[in-house]
Amino acid sequence: MKKIFVLIIAAQIACHSNADAQIWKKVADKVKQTVSDKTVDKAGNATSDAYDKATNVQVSSNGSVTSGASGTTDNSSTTAGYRAYSNYDFVPGDTVLFEDHFTDDQDGEFPSHWELESGQGALNKVNNVEAFSITQGGYGIVHPRLKTKSYLTDPFTVEFDYYQDNGGGYGTYVFLYYTDKNRDEQRGVVSFNEHGSIGTSGFPSKDFNADYPSGESENAFYKRWHHCALIYKNNQLKCYIDQYRILNVPSLNAVPASIGFGGSASPELPVVFANVRVASGGQMNMTGKKFTESKIVTHGITFDVDQSTIKPESMGTLNMIVQVLKNNPDLKFEIGGHTDNTGTAAHNLTLSQQRADAVKAQLVSMGIDGTRLTTKGYGDAQPISDNSTEEGKANNRRVEFVKQ
Repeated sequence: MKKIFVLIIAAQIACHSNADAQIWKKVADKVKQTVSDKTVDKAGNATSDAYDKATNVQVSSNGSVTSGASGTTDNSSTTAGYRAYSNYDFVPGDTVLFEDHFTDDQDGEFPSHWELESGQGALNKVNNVEAFSITQGGYGIVHPRLKTKSYLTDPFTVEFDYYQDNGGGYGTYVFLYYTDKNRDEQRGVVSFNEHGSIGTSGFPSKDFNADYPSGESENAFYKRWHHCALIYKNNQLKCYIDQYRILNVPSLNAVPASIGFGGSASPELPVVFANVRVASGGQMNMTGKKFTESKIVTHGITFDVDQSTIKPESMGTLNMIVQVLKNNPDLKFEIGGHTDNTGTAAHNLTLSQQRADAVKAQLVSMGIDGTRLTTKGYGDAQPISDNSTEEGKANNRRVEFVKQ
């Protein structure tokens, strides 16, 4: 029997044992009921072929996300991924607070950039991807290791990939910690479930839930990686899986301050996730506005590691740039590619030029006149953050659109 498992956000103090009992009672009740709030907002009208390829998000051995039935990066599957994400509207925050692809840690060990709240977990290869596997805990929970306790802003964005087996696991929970009117810390959970449903509960607002778009067999969701994203802005929460906006909570009535990942896990049914990025800012709305800024600095156009292949989930940012150009027909941009300082300066200069050229080619394919765009690779010569930290490197890996 198909399990309906919703996004849980516990509205109880994290350390209280009876809080988890109340949460599990809610879960049991929701498992029994049919999800009636089908608020799915399909962010793309992909063909069935494009859907098959784009929703089969694979993560390669170097930690990069690609699309395609076999997890390859051939031109046909990548193009299909772009088509599927053609109406994607998620734009990540413009300042990276935390990013981890687990490239600096050893398989089988607890990753160095995380803290353990409960349960057990370690890095393990899943389909040749180094991923964080939570293997024990009614709630196994881990937190990004950051210097301050309250680091989320309004707005903020979260992105990660999760792998869903078909063995009965419950997906990946995103725990949001906030302070209620009594100044007590509360814990919430945003649950990305085993067949793609998302739901909320425990916030001062009402509970919400919604399903992954129908039309495909449930088994098509399993045994593959899925890209997930959420954005909080002005009390509103939007949640995405792959190219779809699944859930929109108009009023969360809470201001999250920090984040955790995990869920209900066992060695046989672990919670598995990878490629985590948390950022402040996000969802720049420039539609219909006269562009007057000198440049746009973006972190939402991402590439395969050490390559110039644009990931399909970059389409939210690319769609925004296209709208800016269409709304300002006299506007011209220099597309500047920037890297961190990993590798030699010469290699980074070449790579950044290739990435800038790839962005131009993609924008031209989306209807922008190529004469309005020039490209230049800057390599690691113009850092905007400290290359000694993972977050600093993530901020330095960027694409800038400079007004000409």
